[in-house]
Amino acid sequence: MAEASASQSLISGRQRLGWALLLAALSSVGPFAIDTYLPAFEGIARSLQATPVQMQQSLSVYLIAFAVMNLFHGSISDAVGRKPVVLAGLAMFSLASIGCALATTIDALLFFRCLQGLCAGVGMVVSRAMVRDLFPPEDAQRMLSIVAIFFGVAPAIAPWIGGLVFIRLGWEAVFWFLAGLSGLLLVLQASLLPESLKPEHRQSIALAPMFKAYRTMLSSPRFLLLCVSSALPFNGFFLYVLGAAQFLGVHLRLEPDQYYWLFVVTVAGMMIGSALSSRLSGRFPPMRQVVLGLWIGAAASALNIALTLAYPGSVWMAIAPIGVYTLGWALMVPAVTVRAIDLYPSRRGMASSMQSFIGGVSNSLVAGVLVPAVMHSLLAMALSSAAALVIGALAWFAHSRMRLKPLDA
Repeated sequence: MAEASASQSLISGRQRLGWALLLAALSSVGPFAIDTYLPAFEGIARSLQATPVQMQQSLSVYLIAFAVMNLFHGSISDAVGRKPVVLAGLAMFSLASIGCALATTIDALLFFRCLQGLCAGVGMVVSRAMVRDLFPPEDAQRMLSIVAIFFGVAPAIAPWIGGLVFIRLGWEAVFWFLAGLSGLLLVLQASLLPESLKPEHRQSIALAPMFKAYRTMLSSPRFLLLCVSSALPFNGFFLYVLGAAQFLGVHLRLEPDQYYWLFVVTVAGMMIGSALSSRLSGRFPPMRQVVLGLWIGAAASALNIALTLAYPGSVWMAIAPIGVYTLGWALMVPAVTVRAIDLYPSRRGMASSMQSFIGGVSNSLVAGVLVPAVMHSLLAMALSSAAALVIGALAWFAHSRMRLKPLDA
């Protein structure tokens, strides 16, 4: 009997790990589509005779579509189930990526980038709701720690992969790569991932109740503060990814196939932070874990500013603090995410959608406004990263002063 129990436990553990890896890979599709093609900007512009403004629009139109549609992925999954929404989103993303690869004009590329944005967020939104469907809070935090690795690793390694593919095979191959990645995930998700939302727990997709629930969430200071405390610290790292061409190529004088210096360091930080988050779950109060992550991020930000002033243009002095920063972010974000979704237990999909929408809007502002304004200066980038963390920390501490209890949307 003991052996049978141990075997069942082992199988259960392996199954949980398999689900975690599937959901983590699913959440990486959106970030990959943002960053994989960045190193190919100049090649695409030359091939399609596009202006720098049009190339920037290819990023902006994706981010806008991504943010807007994130509002609805979770709500639809609350009504029809998680798995159908995931599979439909992956199929559409694969087709849109093929359209990008075959585009012969900048207008065609913009159209298919918009389609990519409309469906790319489905994995990130629905995977978080599925984790909370399948697991209690402590286990969900452990699972989201694994998901956080991929969510953070994806934008870190995507420009490196994109640079390698572009240099060797051309810019079209970048989008063929994205199509193949989403096609592979479609097969794996269809065959291995369970449906996590039971029929009796599904919500009506009627517009009136749905928009009432949206209004409820948007009017909740606690929920909005949690979303900000998750999104802004990520932006403090993400601005370096979005500005990778200027940050690495101009300021640090690295070639596109040398971008891995940034990605190795940040991936290591995320893996350590996520491993700590997983290990501390159930042993260390989530509130204190978030505070610890914020303090680590604050120390990294201060170090980043100091080293930028003391050693401008030094590769390791510029990159090492970012790795420490990502460690702090990965340590805190699973606990914040679980806390936000648990505010609305009957509409976890919608809560995840709203959280992703707010994160998407902040990413769009960083890409379209902040990065162009600060990428000319390493110090400006370091100060902006620190400011993003400070705003996120203020939001968290404002939220922590409020009483936490589940709400009914």
